[in-house]
Amino acid sequence: MPTLTELPQWTIRTSGDQATFTHVAAGTPAATRVRDGRGLALREEDLPGFAKALGEVMKLPTYWTARARAGRLTLDGDPAWSEPRHDPADGLVHVAGPCDPPEAGSFTVALADIRALRVRIAAYLQRRG
Repeated sequence: MPTLTELPQWTIRTSGDQATFTHVAAGTPAATRVRDGRGLALREEDLPGFAKALGEVMKLPTYWTARARAGRLTLDGDPAWSEPRHDPADGLVHVAGPCDPPEAGSFTVALADIRALRVRIAAYLQRRG
């Protein structure tokens, strides 16, 4: 059964083994950019709210079920997501990894990959200070 979680900056829908994130300002230019299957880019000021949204997904039973089903209970193997990097040319923070744009203004991430993305975002925010 699909679940809906609404936060001040993000709306999250989970269905099956996927989580779809929509930024509340999705209609604004450069709020989120998704490279089909290769990663995403977010405004730096949106990262703390996005980290919180990822944490909310990790509280859902569907997250744990999908993660167990995918066999990703450890961090062994290659990381699903690259380290985030800020690009001064476009002002966005880019993270390479497995996500898809199902519709304009949103992107989908496999539930089993949520933790790895949250770890990368949290580390970036910690370094940034």
